[in-house]
Amino acid sequence: SGPGKMNLTAADQCGTSGGPATGLFSGLVGVLLQSLLSAQCQVSPSTEWPSDYGGNFDEPFDMVVIGAGSAGSVVASRLSENPKWRVLVLEAGGDPPVESQLPSLLFGLQHTEFTWNYYTEPSDEACRGMRNRRCYWPRGRMLGGSGEANAMLYVRGTRQDFDGWEALGNTGWSYDEVLPFFERSVTPQGNATHPRGYLSLNPFERQDDEIHHIILDGARELGVPYVQRFEEGSDIGYAHVPGTVRKGQRMSTAKAYLGAVFWARPNLHVVKKARVIKLNLQGDRITSVTFEKDGGVHEVRVSKEAVLSAGAIDSPALLLRSGIGPREHLLDTGIPLSLDIPGVGGNLQDHVLVPLFLRLDEGRAQMATEKEIVDSIYDYLIHRRGPLATHGAIPLVAFINSNSSSKSVYPDVEFHHIFFQRARHDVLGVVLKGLSFQDQYAEQLQEYLQTSHLLCVFVVLSQPKARGTVRLRSREPGEPPILTSNYLTEPQDVATLMRGIRYMESLEQTQSFQDHLAEIAYLPIEECDSLADYRSEEYWRCYAKYFSITCYHQSGTVKMGPPEDPGSCVSPRLLLHGLRNLRVADASIMPAVVSTNTNAATVMIGERVAEFIREDWPEAVGKVPHMHADGL
Repeated sequence: SGPGKMNLTAADQCGTSGGPATGLFSGLVGVLLQSLLSAQCQVSPSTEWPSDYGGNFDEPFDMVVIGAGSAGSVVASRLSENPKWRVLVLEAGGDPPVESQLPSLLFGLQHTEFTWNYYTEPSDEACRGMRNRRCYWPRGRMLGGSGEANAMLYVRGTRQDFDGWEALGNTGWSYDEVLPFFERSVTPQGNATHPRGYLSLNPFERQDDEIHHIILDGARELGVPYVQRFEEGSDIGYAHVPGTVRKGQRMSTAKAYLGAVFWARPNLHVVKKARVIKLNLQGDRITSVTFEKDGGVHEVRVSKEAVLSAGAIDSPALLLRSGIGPREHLLDTGIPLSLDIPGVGGNLQDHVLVPLFLRLDEGRAQMATEKEIVDSIYDYLIHRRGPLATHGAIPLVAFINSNSSSKSVYPDVEFHHIFFQRARHDVLGVVLKGLSFQDQYAEQLQEYLQTSHLLCVFVVLSQPKARGTVRLRSREPGEPPILTSNYLTEPQDVATLMRGIRYMESLEQTQSFQDHLAEIAYLPIEECDSLADYRSEEYWRCYAKYFSITCYHQSGTVKMGPPEDPGSCVSPRLLLHGLRNLRVADASIMPAVVSTNTNAATVMIGERVAEFIREDWPEAVGKVPHMHADGL
């Protein structure tokens, strides 16, 4: 039979074990199989993404946006609302893989061609239990950027975070002043013929209900509240946070801001698999951008502004390759100096975390059955619901102030939860590979999963003091940069993580957890076992040196600040110091990383940059006309 036809008889399918049949039932099974295959193709149809620009680059573009990640997609979408502006987006990756659309498969994107697979420099202080003793720092390499590979959690940050930015001299960035831009990014707008971008926020479907109750009941025993949402006045406690999801699928800004409007914007163009290698300066302006695609080198001219949205690793790296950065480093690397900005690539921050694994219901935990797994696949394909449409306990997030001597209403530790059902070795394997665990530790955890459930808790440092660097290894664009995390080099950071671990030990001892035989899983670490009594302060400090991992919140490397701040790189209007027409729009501009997950704030930054540009080019001030489907 030809493609798309299912004419298998019962005998074909079942061999000699099948009974006689008229063919009616096998016809029904054929319909089912066709429906499943068709549904698989509809998970991520190519029509959801902008098409690849195939035109020439003879004429300059008004606006060139480098990177179609969480902020870049927002900037390009908002700027192209003005039909007079030709907007070009240069994205190093292509369309995201279908796996990125299923919330449950988020760790499966790591170590693939859809991520920049970066590693930190080896350190005696951190990441010693990871492969090659280096922390793995994947960043998104596709439309949507890291927002297409993250956990989709939407948490904005606290008043303290943004008021702190303003206190550093960043006028206009207080909590009250950024709030309207958060709101703008999630407010439905536009209509069927005049689309406009915005993020869809929805609760994740609740699965693994029992583990949620165990955690929340235990927290209640310790006096930690459950809050409906994290907002001003409710910054501490446990909450089920909403996500950038819709109908069981990821809704990154590439889909919500670019894909949703692209067909109605003849002035918006996206070049995929375009690796930008240099920003070209003339005086105080960026005049053109050089990029590689399909083995050729191209140059596109910029008539108004360029916006750099390549993320907290690649934005500073591209500036450095273009001769913009600390004079000494550029001389050492053999790159001619175009602009001396000492802060480029400095001030690197991240939410380092220490994972703990709790064994639950040892010997009595229910194992997943093959039927349950098959049901979950069917449920997702046909109804976009079920376990594949969510990621278990991950939406249950906690923020606490672990310092009993501090009366702060703001958190210093965050907790994320990942639940592994007994015998789901496949799921645990994907996560541990994604986290880059050394084999001996992964094998030990797999052994525990044979007889019990595992609850992995990320103990996350909310307000890190450590500052690292991004530096070039060479002038070659293909060489990954040198990433120095400086994780756990600040005593205050280590002390806070220790308090976070002690909190988890208290939770382990609550009645709620003890009813499920909860016990923190022991991982044999030769150095730590010889050093100290198990679970002593000295032991946990050693444990943290081995099991320190990124929360994927790298930021700060193109720091926003006033000109008098020697470490700052961009103004509060996000223009690079010394240039009139280059803005930076991504997490790299954060002077201090927000104390929560970073994606929501990064989207807000994209909204702000678009507004700054519209204000600074008066032709766009006032009501921006809607685009019609026919471009009129």
